[in-house]
Amino acid sequence: MTMKESRTQLRVLGVFASLAALVGCADDTAGKAEAGSVQVVISGEDIATDGISFPTGSEVTVVDGWELSLSHVLVTISDVELSKNPDKSLADQSQRDSVVARAQGPWAVDLHAPGSVPGAGGGDRAVPLTLIANQNEAGGEPFASDERYAFGFAVSAATYDATIVNFEGDEQTEAAYAEMVEKGATVMYIGSAKFKGKDCSSSDGTYDFSQIPDEVPFRFAFRTPTQYVNCQNEQNQGDAFDGEEYQRGLAVPSNAAALAQITLHLEHLLFSSTQHDPSLYFSQMAAQLVGKPPDTVLTLEDFVGLDPSAFTDAAGNALPFRSCDGSNLPQGRQLRFDAGSVPLDSGARASEALRDYHDFLQYVQSAQAHLNGGEGLCFINRQYDSPP
Repeated sequence: MTMKESRTQLRVLGVFASLAALVGCADDTAGKAEAGSVQVVISGEDIATDGISFPTGSEVTVVDGWELSLSHVLVTISDVELSKNPDKSLADQSQRDSVVARAQGPWAVDLHAPGSVPGAGGGDRAVPLTLIANQNEAGGEPFASDERYAFGFAVSAATYDATIVNFEGDEQTEAAYAEMVEKGATVMYIGSAKFKGKDCSSSDGTYDFSQIPDEVPFRFAFRTPTQYVNCQNEQNQGDAFDGEEYQRGLAVPSNAAALAQITLHLEHLLFSSTQHDPSLYFSQMAAQLVGKPPDTVLTLEDFVGLDPSAFTDAAGNALPFRSCDGSNLPQGRQLRFDAGSVPLDSGARASEALRDYHDFLQYVQSAQAHLNGGEGLCFINRQYDSPP
């Protein structure tokens, strides 16, 4: 299939989706949020639309002085499910009872485009995906207002069968999504980074940071299909299980629509640890362009074989820590990231251990999806070769 044919097919699918919405086609349209229904939306929050500023202006900051701007954040969502009994097992968050409602999708979304409805917590705008009116897997019964339902969804591989949600007719975005289809990608970040740090400190004063380009275009196509199961929900008021931040599940009031916002925390791309909310770094990425022609586009393939426990630049030189935000430098001379309890072994199978920084990035990126903003953590079921 040529790129022109791909774009044409995507446009046709978008037209069919628009017609279906106009005639009110079942639960597979965004629809109007009615009382007793579940409105499913998605947001990449401010990072998706505004990027990450330095030194101020963003909710998060990149320690080593980089600013990120995004032109596209493309993702495919599918298999939205609500199930009974989210509290079935204290020890195993993945456990729940039968599915009572489902919306299959898939939906193709560009999170960089501003949303059209209020997001979770009344903050960022969100993009509507679908409306689930009732328990369509349980005889069409209304949702019970005195229960919580386990909420889950999947980030899946791009497909020409996906409904284009918010970029139909945009040839550049359609071409990028067609590229995702050809690569089997689930999420694609397209953008650039610019070094803005001043008065920085380094763990090795002999390293020449000037050899790293200060403007870096990137195009990161992740192949990380993942199911997110029985998510916690910070909008719940009840007590959470020990070791969990919020009570699981989604309540559906009889006098209002329930909001189920799939929230992607895009800063996971820059995580320095497999643990949640570590410091963010970009120099380890930019350093892979040392010695390469100007304007070379950085891709995930540049990180294959790169040791995240002892980073080097593209010339093989040890890369030191750098701090440009006034924070203290970590101990040690060479930049390293923390794999935590996840095995790190360059000679292992992908299903057994993280073999390199490419695997590390896939692991932290695939943990980025939550429910209703904040820290609505879900049980993560990775559908690609990865350690547990």
